[in-house]
Amino acid sequence: MNKIAPFLTLFATLAFLVAPFVTDPFTGFAPERFPVPQISPPVQPAGYAFAIWGVIYIWLGVLAVTGATLRRADTGWRAVHLPLTLSLGPGALWLWLAGVSALGATVLIFWMLAFALWALLRAPSQDRWLLQAPVALYAGWLTAAAHVSLGVSLGGFGLVSAQTAALLALTSATVLAGAMLWHKPQAPEYGLAVIWAFIGVLVANLGGAAIVLAATGVAIAAITALVLRGLWAGQKRAGL
Repeated sequence: MNKIAPFLTLFATLAFLVAPFVTDPFTGFAPERFPVPQISPPVQPAGYAFAIWGVIYIWLGVLAVTGATLRRADTGWRAVHLPLTLSLGPGALWLWLAGVSALGATVLIFWMLAFALWALLRAPSQDRWLLQAPVALYAGWLTAAAHVSLGVSLGGFGLVSAQTAALLALTSATVLAGAMLWHKPQAPEYGLAVIWAFIGVLVANLGGAAIVLAATGVAIAAITALVLRGLWAGQKRAGL
């Protein structure tokens, strides 16, 4: 299994990277797919924020190729292959599923998130820029994206109001991101991806509900503090 694991990751990554070229562009769940149509839900970041996928795609591609060639026998990389493959492989279907089932897409993106977090927790500190950093960025964006999907679904199925759904999703994402950064402070890229998403939510809500703006601002401040804590701890370790 160890011998083929790097190639499984490579194939899963290639499928993930090809998916946007063979699937209709995703610009958010269609409002009519919900009993309560979600038009500009407050939990959804501004459109520009999704440009981060370009960086994630390129970096994951570099990771996958490196893992199957230069680092094929590296034991540190082996620990990451299984969870990353289990995230990216099914994730190749997400864009298609999002176009037909918001609920199914929400379940799938949380699956992707769970295995991405597992991969990040197992990623060694060596080869940071080739392994840990791209996994961290991917997991960080999924942390935000999964909760955006959850927030839209909560409001869309009428379980709570769109505003309450946004607050619940932001709180949950912040707690999870905070726990990850506390446990893995040496992966600031994870926190930066979450902050990028939260800033997108802030921009999308300018002129909107003050409580959502305030909650997003608090979330950004909390995650920023934890990222700075990790960077400070890293500097202290480097100085020893």
